[in-house]
Amino acid sequence: MERILYISDLDGTLLTSGQNISPKSLEIINGLMKRGMLFSYATARSIITAKKVSAGLEMKYPVIVYNGAFIIDAVSGERLVKNTFTHNEAVKIYEILSGYGISPLIYSIIGNEEKFSYIPERLTRGMSGFLDTRRDDPRHRRALEEDMLCGDMFYFSCIDEAGTMGEAYERLKDSFHCVYGRDIYSGDQWLEILPNAANKANAVIQLKKHFGADRLVVFGDGVNDIDMFKAADEAYAVANAAPELKELSDGIIGGNNEDSVAKYLLEKFT
Repeated sequence: MERILYISDLDGTLLTSGQNISPKSLEIINGLMKRGMLFSYATARSIITAKKVSAGLEMKYPVIVYNGAFIIDAVSGERLVKNTFTHNEAVKIYEILSGYGISPLIYSIIGNEEKFSYIPERLTRGMSGFLDTRRDDPRHRRALEEDMLCGDMFYFSCIDEAGTMGEAYERLKDSFHCVYGRDIYSGDQWLEILPNAANKANAVIQLKKHFGADRLVVFGDGVNDIDMFKAADEAYAVANAAPELKELSDGIIGGNNEDSVAKYLLEKFT
């Protein structure tokens, strides 16, 4: 019997616009996993916020977070795969961003704990709004300029109006894995910079090998899913997906508020 691994993006795909998984989707997917379906998710979120928004999903397989920076055991929280910048790479990125007047959030592992560092006095409106949604998050790390580049850094996040962020993106995109687009919830412009090895394509291929799967089927909605779509055997975009992603898809299913991923899985899994 052919082994198929199904992997879904979270925001805008498996999650509703209310940033949760509907009770119907939870019932369907949990039931299918109990019957043996191989299912995981790949998200730009951390494991902390991914678990919050996917509450009720009985994950027992590794999941992909931070757009492929980590593959994490969903049960133990162990980092099975870790992709980080060299210190010199992080310095280069920080210098380029600073040259455009951009002050990022820098995600790193410090003493085996995940932290995001920022300079409070340089927060943009978008960054302040993002941090407000994570007030109780243990990853907060207020820093001085000289303390920003600390630990094993793996993710730079910039949230602002487009402005010079587009220019910074052009400078960085050929050297690093960069995602440049608008947040589907706030509408803020985001520039995300990760190591080249940290992408959903590498991560989904690694999971496919891990499970010994014959085929990989993925679902997504955004430009950060493009590389994952190219790496999959089959790829399906939700109705609300970006036009660029729809062009790469093998088919378009319903929208993220219609339990479309779960309905597809229920129809196809036997």
